[in-house]
Amino acid sequence: MADRARSDNAKARRGWRRWGVLVLAAVALVVFVGAQPGPPDASYARRSSTKPVEGSAGELSDYGVPSVDEMTALVDEQPVVRLPGSIAVWDEEKVRDAIGDAGYRILVVPPGLDAAERDRVHEVENADITVYGTQVIGEIYEVVGEGLETWRDQFARGDVTGLLTFLIRKQRGLPEETVDSDFAWRDPTESELAEVVDDLRDTGVHVAEGATLSRVPEDAARDAFPDRDLLVVALPMQPRDEPLVQYGPALTEAFPDTPIVVMYGSWIEYYGPHRDEFAEVAATSFYAQFGQLLSRTDYPQDNVLNVYLNRVSDLRFSGVFGRPRPPEPFDPMPTALLALPLVFLLCVAAFVTMSLRPIFGGGVRPRSSSARLAGLTALSIEVSGLSGRDTDPALVRAITTLREVGKAAENTKLSDSYIQSLLDDVERDLASVAAALGRPDYAPDVYLRSRIA
Repeated sequence: MADRARSDNAKARRGWRRWGVLVLAAVALVVFVGAQPGPPDASYARRSSTKPVEGSAGELSDYGVPSVDEMTALVDEQPVVRLPGSIAVWDEEKVRDAIGDAGYRILVVPPGLDAAERDRVHEVENADITVYGTQVIGEIYEVVGEGLETWRDQFARGDVTGLLTFLIRKQRGLPEETVDSDFAWRDPTESELAEVVDDLRDTGVHVAEGATLSRVPEDAARDAFPDRDLLVVALPMQPRDEPLVQYGPALTEAFPDTPIVVMYGSWIEYYGPHRDEFAEVAATSFYAQFGQLLSRTDYPQDNVLNVYLNRVSDLRFSGVFGRPRPPEPFDPMPTALLALPLVFLLCVAAFVTMSLRPIFGGGVRPRSSSARLAGLTALSIEVSGLSGRDTDPALVRAITTLREVGKAAENTKLSDSYIQSLLDDVERDLASVAAALGRPDYAPDVYLRSRIA
């Protein structure tokens, strides 16, 4: 009776475990599904009923263009037409070699044209390539600058050699060919440096003749560089055939630990603290986003500098430079979410295994003689109704031995090993009965395990 009670308790515990893992699987599934991000909760403002007025930001030039007929006649007369106010230049030999015998005609117009002027330029049909400011457009393609060297040539010197040769080879169906830039720096002379340093010491700003900077945006400068006042050198777009004066290294010696911006037209060079940390990132992101706009417009340097400083502020506040990023506490949820599908699968596998164990005999064999006696007795009763003439002797021997074991179990003087040996004989006889019946599920080993399970 004690063995039967223990067996029932074990069976109850296994039942609780089986249903427990199923509940755990359900919980894991619910948590995993509930943690998945839903559709973004976005709201949109109504579209403004007022459109920005063209030219209100100072992007238009004072130059215009003649009529369509006049421009068409000019393009007919000569292969390259430069209208007043145009700024694009190039290496004529490299462009001529790229054109070859194609006979392309190029129309160069000033930046900052209004919509009506751009429409007139677009209607000049005999121009194979049109350059708006430094924006290069062909019959089908438009070339966009890519990389700091290309942008520096484009915005510091108005040099579109690389863009033009790329477009020409593309239109002619020729393979791409890299055109090396002939850009070069030179150190400032003593007089050049002295003039700039004096202005920076007096006002913090040096504006060369031809530059369009009227004032430094103080709020943007303070946000970008809150620790020191920003010094600004504004120069006009430089000639293509001369090296650019590199003021930065000399100015950093004259003004150590001070942020310095040098503008060459719409091209910006930064020198000073944290240069290696953010200057290249700021320039790349700035010109990648606004380069195409700057190439065809005539924004004053005030606007260009203001937007650039805002980009620097974004980088500083994001922790790229100038301020340590706050420590982020460890969040176990992402790791837990990754483990939940595995937990679900393991729980389902455990539930299925525990559910199928009684069917396939996955239980543990009873070891005590009383438990074996009870199990084998139940087995003999079940197979007795199925036995035929071929199995009767073995079944009779098994039943007879079971009766002897029952009597022997009441005799406390008999050893347990003797009783176990008798039960072994019973198992052999019942195994032969199961084999004769063709019922492996009635084999004693399988039957006893499934009964316990």
